Amino acid sequence: MSDANDIQERALLERLSDASELLKQTFLRQYRRYRGGDDGLWDWSEIGPPESDDLIDVSLIDRLACEEQGRAELAKLVVIKLNGGLGTTMDLSHAKSLVPVRDGRSFLQLVVEQIGAVRQRYACDLPLLLMNSYRTRDDCLPVVQTLIQPGGLPHDFLQHKVPRIDTATAGPLSTGDPSEWWAPPGHGDIYLALFAGGLLRRLVDHGYRWAFVSNVDNLAATVDPALLGLLAQRQVEFAMEVTDKTAADIKGGTLVRYRGRLNLLERAQVAPQHIADFQDISKLRVFNTNSLWWRLDALLERLERGALDLPLIVNPKRVAGCEVVQLETAMGAAIGSFPRAAGLRVPRSRFAPVKGTEDLLVVRSDAYQLDEAVGLRPSDPAAPLPVVRLDARYYRGLADLEMRVPHSLGMAGCRSLTIEGDVRFGKNVVLSGDVSLRGGDQHAPLHIANGTRLG
Repeated sequence: MSDANDIQERALLERLSDASELLKQTFLRQYRRYRGGDDGLWDWSEIGPPESDDLIDVSLIDRLACEEQGRAELAKLVVIKLNGGLGTTMDLSHAKSLVPVRDGRSFLQLVVEQIGAVRQRYACDLPLLLMNSYRTRDDCLPVVQTLIQPGGLPHDFLQHKVPRIDTATAGPLSTGDPSEWWAPPGHGDIYLALFAGGLLRRLVDHGYRWAFVSNVDNLAATVDPALLGLLAQRQVEFAMEVTDKTAADIKGGTLVRYRGRLNLLERAQVAPQHIADFQDISKLRVFNTNSLWWRLDALLERLERGALDLPLIVNPKRVAGCEVVQLETAMGAAIGSFPRAAGLRVPRSRFAPVKGTEDLLVVRSDAYQLDEAVGLRPSDPAAPLPVVRLDARYYRGLADLEMRVPHSLGMAGCRSLTIEGDVRFGKNVVLSGDVSLRGGDQHAPLHIANGTRLG
């Protein structure tokens, strides 16, 4: 190692002086890959589509038999929600999970209701754990502390934080606000966060056998005993819910065969000359919904042999006027670490993420409804959901959206909505078919009156 590399490594480890030895070694291994020129790109010649046994189509299972077995396994299940995100895509500086979604209830409040619905229907003490970040924990814990956890389990565990790397020096970022020197290492950190703090061992010792893990903003990802029973029947250790790609999903990570194993391939791992191949939905037909099922004892046994060697994702950012990179990993990439792994091909109705205001506009509308499990489902499963394109100058932020669309829109019969300029909606506005609206600037917006029907 050169003297310069050694100096930067020491500076990074000094920045991590309060971290566990496991985190230090994991980060150092990723940093050395980065310094060694690992750009995270995979050799396309070694990538192929998943094999027939890799994907289980849940529409073809014996649902009654699977659900019966799944009910017997519910007492061994824990639900984990990824709750580390700030709603930065909506110009927020607090947890996205606190954004109101339906009738003033936030993502997180609805997740609590989902857990309550399972507990009541199946007479079980289903635990809910949040993986919080250092930026979301204080605001979100009061919401979930209304749930009494069985066995004295905590309500959350904390995602790690690691140094951002200044690309000019290859050392830790050291200018600007010290709070910006840190970044979360991607949701692939969930394994180390659970293991290093002893929570994974505690769950296994308390008799928990399964975990269902999903994004907190995907309110369609509810506990389904039939899926749990299916995994128990087939002795699957690690399962990823996938659903069929459409033209809107071509950037989503997909399951592939890579070097003889089932693996998750992310767009960031594809060389530019192969992006078209990655986005070809006739070849790579499904994408990762980021909803996972784990066998906790198998995960513990694997981690006791050493940290998971997840593929590196190099995420460039500009912070405090500097070009930096964040070294990250993806949670779903762990599928390549388990021999008894599978993709669960689920219906689109289990996937309703909210990445920005365009998604939020739709999930707040009557194009979606809450079912008996408090899951967010399309009101008409046979109809495509509206495709929404909003002028980012006026609708990027949550405050921008709520000023211009203060009431839920009627969109159950809407195929698409395109807005250019500043358009503001009154109450009880109904959209159908394809709607395109053009407003002026903020000084001369287009006002849509109460009760208007468009399309």
